Amino acid sequence: MAETLTFTLDTGDGVPKEVVIRLRPDLAPGHVARITELAQEGFYDGVVFHRVIDGFMAQGGDPTGTGMGGSDKPDLRAEFSDAPHVRGTCSMARTSYPHSANSQFFICFDDATFLDGQYTVWGEVESGMEHVDALPRGEPPRAPGKIVKATVA
Repeated sequence: MAETLTFTLDTGDGVPKEVVIRLRPDLAPGHVARITELAQEGFYDGVVFHRVIDGFMAQGGDPTGTGMGGSDKPDLRAEFSDAPHVRGTCSMARTSYPHSANSQFFICFDDATFLDGQYTVWGEVESGMEHVDALPRGEPPRAPGKIVKATVA
């Protein structure tokens, strides 16, 4: 049996608030490899959730906090699947060009199946969704919630 990989985000500020995400290399091996690589490099540590829309999703992974940045690594080829965008789904953010995902990702609060087949699903929240639900709503320049530390195990 294959080992289950998890991506854990600590969103607490002084008190740990862990969001544990089961990685899905069966759906998106390239995207899981990128998330893993960036987490191991400490890329996501201190990065904010810059776009949090009630009833839709929380988006993070941009080191500039503006929604316009990414890592210095090349963009990824899309790995679209039939996995649905439902509560707890983790998917990559991108521009209108399908092969432009880099480091930004989002976690769905609710059903967002209108995104199915257009964005790469790479994981699903196993525990800690209440911490995602508690993130402050809004977009820059308001004070966002952040990832204190990201790890892969």
